[in-house]
Amino acid sequence: MNKTFWKNKKVFITGGAGFIGHKLADSLIKLGAKTTIADNLFSGDINNVLRVYKQNNLKYKKTSKGYSAENGNNFLKIDIQDYNKTLKALDGHEVVFHLAANFGGRGYIDTHPADCCENFAMTQNIIKASHIVKIDRVQFASSACVYPSDLQKKYNSKYLLKEADAFKNGWGNADKEYGWAKLMGEIKLRAYYNQYGLKSSITRYVTVYGPWENDTHAIIALIRRAIRKEDPYVIWGSGKQDRDFTYIDDIVSGTISACQFITNADVVNLGTSKRYTMIESVNLIFDILGWRPKDIIFDKTKPEGVKTRALDISKSKKLLGWTPKYDFRKGLEKTIEWFIKENPKSVETIK
Repeated sequence: MNKTFWKNKKVFITGGAGFIGHKLADSLIKLGAKTTIADNLFSGDINNVLRVYKQNNLKYKKTSKGYSAENGNNFLKIDIQDYNKTLKALDGHEVVFHLAANFGGRGYIDTHPADCCENFAMTQNIIKASHIVKIDRVQFASSACVYPSDLQKKYNSKYLLKEADAFKNGWGNADKEYGWAKLMGEIKLRAYYNQYGLKSSITRYVTVYGPWENDTHAIIALIRRAIRKEDPYVIWGSGKQDRDFTYIDDIVSGTISACQFITNADVVNLGTSKRYTMIESVNLIFDILGWRPKDIIFDKTKPEGVKTRALDISKSKKLLGWTPKYDFRKGLEKTIEWFIKENPKSVETIK
């Protein structure tokens, strides 16, 4: 990343109070950008934003629209499903990072299909408004959920999903409503680039984890159960399902690099190309904590998603010079260290 590129750049981050969004904002502020962190706070947490300001020694004050911080940084509470408000909010910015989405992990995707469809409207509003107010470039946070299920239906697979696989044999077959919303967002961005020249980049994430994530996602939930020493210890599904777990800092660095170096609406995977089953994952957690339950229960009444998922990252290496710095154990150690220190509330108790 070139710090000069981001110096004083006026950046708008949707979903900026969320897990990935606030970490992205922190990195951009450190690079010298002037950030507008935008969020409706439905699932995002204002404490994430204020912690970013404190970590960067930025004084801040509450305003009628959110918060105003030093050096041109601010927080705006906004629902980007309102197009007119979105259009007004984006005016005057140069770069948009679009991370906002109605999302909450595998259980949420399976039980909230209508809510996930809100993502279609949000992405449409951001792309159209960015074109109207002449945003220089848009970075879209997509997902491995765009990939066809038939490439992910066998346990113990060795296949790494390539960017072109999203339209295998010319057909899309995304993972439920959430995956289709992400895939259509990609298609819209390419359409706006082809027709209007709107510069953009697309990054596909896979099973992101790390500090300040909540336990609607597997890793934090598994860590919480282990720290509580729950015995029997419950794992959703068969435990044979595997994922390409990617540490938050690697996702942030890859996202910023993609925005800087890709402008033709091209897409890159951000992952590790390594897969761990849920059984292997919990064993690593047990090893790090030095504790192991006597009994493990596999709750097959709960959703486990696709049976396998890992990404080919050769394109990211080639176009961005990007490679992940954190292997799974190192990332888990940092996440567990954070969890023990902060003792975050379970999502069931967050109002």
